[in-house]
Amino acid sequence: MTDTVEDAFDWRRAVNAGGLLRVFNDAGVLEVADVHVATRLTIQGGEGSELVALAVALAVRALRSGSVCVDILSVAQDLDDVDQPEVPWPDPKAWLADLRNSPLLTKHAVLHLEQDRLLYLDRYWREEQQVCSDLLAPRPAPPVVDEAALTAGLSRVFHRPNSEEHREAARIALSQWITVLTGGPGTGKTTTVAGLLALAAEQAELAGGPPPRIALAAPTGKAAARLQEAVRAEIAGLGDSDRARLQGLQALTLHRLLGSKPDSSTRFRHHRGNRLPHDLVVVDETSMVSLTMMARLLEALRPDTRLILVGDPDQLASVEAGAVLADLVDGLGARTDRRVAQLSTSHRFGETIGLLANAIREGDADRVLEILTGGGDHVEFVNRADPAEALREVLMPHVLAVRDAAAMSGSAALAALDAHRLLCAHREGAFGVRRWNRQIERWLAEETGESLWGEWYLGRPVLVTANDYGLGLYNGDTGVAVLADGALRAAIAGARGVVDFATSRLAEVETAHAMTIHKSQGSQADEVTVLLPPEDSRLLTRELFYTAVTRAKSKVRVVGTEPQLRAALARRVVRATGLRQRLAD
Repeated sequence: MTDTVEDAFDWRRAVNAGGLLRVFNDAGVLEVADVHVATRLTIQGGEGSELVALAVALAVRALRSGSVCVDILSVAQDLDDVDQPEVPWPDPKAWLADLRNSPLLTKHAVLHLEQDRLLYLDRYWREEQQVCSDLLAPRPAPPVVDEAALTAGLSRVFHRPNSEEHREAARIALSQWITVLTGGPGTGKTTTVAGLLALAAEQAELAGGPPPRIALAAPTGKAAARLQEAVRAEIAGLGDSDRARLQGLQALTLHRLLGSKPDSSTRFRHHRGNRLPHDLVVVDETSMVSLTMMARLLEALRPDTRLILVGDPDQLASVEAGAVLADLVDGLGARTDRRVAQLSTSHRFGETIGLLANAIREGDADRVLEILTGGGDHVEFVNRADPAEALREVLMPHVLAVRDAAAMSGSAALAALDAHRLLCAHREGAFGVRRWNRQIERWLAEETGESLWGEWYLGRPVLVTANDYGLGLYNGDTGVAVLADGALRAAIAGARGVVDFATSRLAEVETAHAMTIHKSQGSQADEVTVLLPPEDSRLLTRELFYTAVTRAKSKVRVVGTEPQLRAALARRVVRATGLRQRLAD
């Protein structure tokens, strides 16, 4: 819910705002930054309509919540459902009439109105257009495939039972330049990727050409490390000739693949004038890729580069603007000239976790409760409003195990860390990461009898929160403070494997006994404990719940109440975007 701004000197109040901007700011719908951007643009553009000013402010606000644009026809209803503001929403007809005639659209092109309802700021309008154009641009005919060799190869690399979906997905990917490969956890996306890479290399060899230059990439360092580990494990299970064709593959973050520039966070060394050299690019965890990053990736690819975008569209979307993967699945899936490869059969989970994930995805609250309360070794429901004591019993054995392992080696400590994760929706508050990290440290001091006065201590789990290209560390990498030669060092699991650093060299890290569900994307743990936030939390959504549950390999524990669980399943993430429609047209 929004908080009404009543104090004239409140920091959330835009002092010089007037008209509708003042009303919506006072109601807590608009933040100060929204008001200032709208005021500045309308003054510079010679726009006097307060309806246009409000629309601009809402477009800025939309970007913070992950939308690429604002839907003028539904924004009142959308925000009513989320924030319950009591504000005088303009009549949509009058609102659109002012927007159509605004010099910000007709003269300066600061704004763009699409479908007579979607209002964009210029940058995101251009990026959405570019992504659509690059995805649908005419390309050379795909390389000729040796059908006999492909048929034999599909049977060779996908030899396990129930591999029909994997064979069909690989065949689709090898028949076109751009493929979206989707599926929930455990459906074999990485198995499919490893197999199709082997088949692509074999086809290049049969054609008499050089081995394909392959790039593996993911949005975060942790996701890249997991991708590399998973692909290498799948390649190890292939035959000798296929393994030989795929030696030395290394996964990178998208930032590293594109070539980060120290003076820009949105532009890279590889672009339309300096293309990537690769013949085949695989991007994992595409649900985490923002519209801006997708635009930068697509413009850096040669027209004859094969692109495989892998991910689960039911997971949380990028923390930045866009819902690119979901848009690609729906938009490209509606076309007759493009094919989306979809995997639906889960092979990883115990039956109970798989059933739970499906029930969450479908929003079936009664079924979710039935599964969680039905017992079994793979799911548990801790139905308590105050879960502190129950959490202490669950968490402390894992925390102490990490501490014990940290006295032996970095690899042992990181393995112990991956045995369990406590996931929260919020960073702050009673249900937030910060509170539970402090609580666990207090319990740890009680258990060990040692006072944890310093920031660093043996067994401290850490999360890298910003890219450090000099150290080769990336946002999302995880590590543990370990004992080496009598001193504390930080062992970090990144895209290059396990590396260790003096703790004094790590500035952008935070304690990670608990982490947010957003930060957990791209990673997994053997066991996951999910702490649900209050029912009125705007972060409590079906997508958040699904993402948290599907981080678990063998067991998931949900801590909360039935009303919290039902609230999560009833609330969906709604992001305004026009990419889906652009692709489908």
